[in-house]
Amino acid sequence: MNVEIDPLVRATAAQLGAGVPYALKAMAGRLADEPDMGRPSGIPGILTVTVDGDMVEDCPALAIGYIREPDRIEIRYVRPVESAEPAVPAEPAVPTEPAVPTPDEDRHQKQGRPADPAADAITVRQIADAWHRITDWLRRRAPESCAALRAGAGPAAIAALERDLGVRIPVELHVLWLLTAGDDGVDGWGCLPGNRALMTLEAVAAAYRLKMDLQAHQDSSNAGRLEDDRITVWKPTWIPVVSLGPADSTSGLYLDAETGYLGRWSRYDEAPDEELDTLVTYLEEAADMLEAPALATRDKPGLIGGTLVWLSGIDPGRKDRWQPVPG
Repeated sequence: MNVEIDPLVRATAAQLGAGVPYALKAMAGRLADEPDMGRPSGIPGILTVTVDGDMVEDCPALAIGYIREPDRIEIRYVRPVESAEPAVPAEPAVPTEPAVPTPDEDRHQKQGRPADPAADAITVRQIADAWHRITDWLRRRAPESCAALRAGAGPAAIAALERDLGVRIPVELHVLWLLTAGDDGVDGWGCLPGNRALMTLEAVAAAYRLKMDLQAHQDSSNAGRLEDDRITVWKPTWIPVVSLGPADSTSGLYLDAETGYLGRWSRYDEAPDEELDTLVTYLEEAADMLEAPALATRDKPGLIGGTLVWLSGIDPGRKDRWQPVPG
């Protein structure tokens, strides 16, 4: 069995401790002989194995995630094991009588697209590939913007957010948050087109609660209206993902967990617009514009020092410092 290790994973391993690259290589060798040794990671299409840090000098306990295909394995991430995640599987819990969900809980649990393992495995790869293309470009051309990206969130943090929102997190967003948990930006500029920023998990929860509160208020007004006259400010399946800027959540993009499409949202009550992009196509186009700026149509990437700045989102006072990216 051929085992491939993503270059970004190798770079991450080198930063986690002197013994981590060796542990990663050793685990790759084991996976070549035992490709099904991993257990489900909670992300469709990705298995995970753990490494006991006591076995290798200068190496913390690790979680290693990989994609298993018929003729190959690709290791997609390596990260220190969270304190809540044991390095060896725990004893199975004693089964208990399942709780009966309330009608509202039941409605939330059923929200989201039905699972399709084959399609999810493709989506995992597409999101990871697009994001790696973006971060690889940032690392080489805009290191300040790259440094502003947060480390990936752990599965427990994503699960907690899912419980908080009451809606199933789509696989594409789950994978992206495993890779990075938000963009702190540089001088108010995020790394996505328009200088938008991937929202932190805390900002996602806050914006979602605000919009759901606004919809609850709107529902009171809708009660006396005909169905065609009712106003929708927010739907429970809409998850805010991208904000206008790292510190500006007045508007941005949401991902509809039911349809898989992005839409535009604003704190002001104008009707949301459908973007007709998926998260995959949105990130792939951002990567395309960085790698081939001469062909970019929606926006133009440029640099101010070591920071990526998109032309459409730059203020006139700093435009003289902006240098377009050649290519």
